[in-house]
Amino acid sequence: MTSGIHHITAITRKIQANVDFYVGFLGLRLVKRTAGFEDADQLHLLYGGATGAPGTLLTFLAWEDGSPGRVGIGQTAEIALSIRPEAIGFWLTRALTFNIQMSGPAQEFGEPVLRLKDPDGIIVKLVGETGGEPSDPWPAPSIAAADSILRIRGATIFSEQAEATAAFLGRHFGFRPVAAANGIRRLASDAADILDIRDATGFWTSAPGTGTIDHVALRAADRPAVERAGATLQAEGAGDINMHDRTYFYSLYVREPGGALIEYASDGPGMLFDEPPETLGTKLFVPAHLHADPADVRARLPQFSLPGEERMTERDLPFIHRVHRPEDADGSTLVLLHGTGGNETSLLAFGARVAPRATLVSLRGRSNDEGYPRFFRRLTMTTFDQAEIVSEAEALAAFIAEANAAYGLDPARTVFLGYSNGANMLGATMLLHPGVIRNAVLLRAMNALEAPQDADLKGTNVLMVTGQSDPYGPHAAEIEKRLSRAGASVENRTLPAGHDIGMPDIDLARAFMEKVAN
Repeated sequence: MTSGIHHITAITRKIQANVDFYVGFLGLRLVKRTAGFEDADQLHLLYGGATGAPGTLLTFLAWEDGSPGRVGIGQTAEIALSIRPEAIGFWLTRALTFNIQMSGPAQEFGEPVLRLKDPDGIIVKLVGETGGEPSDPWPAPSIAAADSILRIRGATIFSEQAEATAAFLGRHFGFRPVAAANGIRRLASDAADILDIRDATGFWTSAPGTGTIDHVALRAADRPAVERAGATLQAEGAGDINMHDRTYFYSLYVREPGGALIEYASDGPGMLFDEPPETLGTKLFVPAHLHADPADVRARLPQFSLPGEERMTERDLPFIHRVHRPEDADGSTLVLLHGTGGNETSLLAFGARVAPRATLVSLRGRSNDEGYPRFFRRLTMTTFDQAEIVSEAEALAAFIAEANAAYGLDPARTVFLGYSNGANMLGATMLLHPGVIRNAVLLRAMNALEAPQDADLKGTNVLMVTGQSDPYGPHAAEIEKRLSRAGASVENRTLPAGHDIGMPDIDLARAFMEKVAN
């Protein structure tokens, strides 16, 4: 039986900080960038050695600005990476230089261990392994070969059923007991990879989210080995077992008796399946079974830069937001405000079709109404929280001013596009803060303000697009009237549509943007 660790997968909240830590600080290679196999809108990055060999791979799902999880029972809780014992001093100094949280060195099972925390708080242990050799060496800048990360050394699993967990991993995946101390059962594979099973009885339960480890994947020789293991696990009644072709390996998922998710993954085909070694990790892979347009997927995924590459740092501004800058950006900007139930990714593909060369800035509404993000609360189908509209319009005006400065945006070449609740927010902001928004596209908009506003909107250009069968359509006339009376140039186009938006809206918005922002 082939045994060992294939990869470890965790969840990050900020992909740029994650890349900076694992590539910039630890010196791993980015070997693959993919859209999620279950959700095309989830970026998945894989780090490893020069060729992304099994046993070197750390992978991260990006839940950009997602909620933190909780480390606890039934979860993989620590990552251990192998270094040479004499490299501990180098990494201690490097951690101090990079201002990385750390503790140690300390001795664990006779080996020196330096504990680090990545930007999400995940514990990464650097373990001095006597006789360790790199399994897939990668020449990282500023890190000598003698000090480099050698491979994955192991992982720690928190379990309330430590004995049953250890027996399960030995019976099905070839890990055998080799030591025990301080409430930890240490298991080892034939490749000397380690799984530490910590007795976590009485500890709190785990909760999924950013800053947690989703699963540890163990090594199988090939697909038939995975299928044989699946049959054995099913015969044993091990619970739900899911098998998947992940293009770069074939695997199954199962939960061990303590509840931690275990993957069993084949060594092949491997990371070189669709990219040569020279350009490994440079192409975005979108799984074919999702039937997703790669251009749309690319627009919705968070952007990042590798160390040394030009980058645009995302700023801490009043609204959670996503910035997407195309490679051939033309200096124009399209700011996107979603409708009820959307978020900062919802309109990115739509915006990229409206203006393929524009920088996209997409916001998430801060009001949580009926469980959905909105820009302000709805009281009835046609009445809204007036105090919240005023306060959120003020926050939006502040965001616009700060974003202009932070990202170098040109207000004269910026168009604001809102859909439904987002369009209503833009209409209210124009009336409450004249001059902040010069060009706006309002899709399926209505008036949200009850009190009349004394605003001067001369020089403001507005395109309204109303659906002929939209139940809110009859309410569009009021916001058109208010904006026009304030001096804005308003064009209201009616489409044979309902409240949904589609290609005709894109065409109208594109023509408007080309007219006012170029």
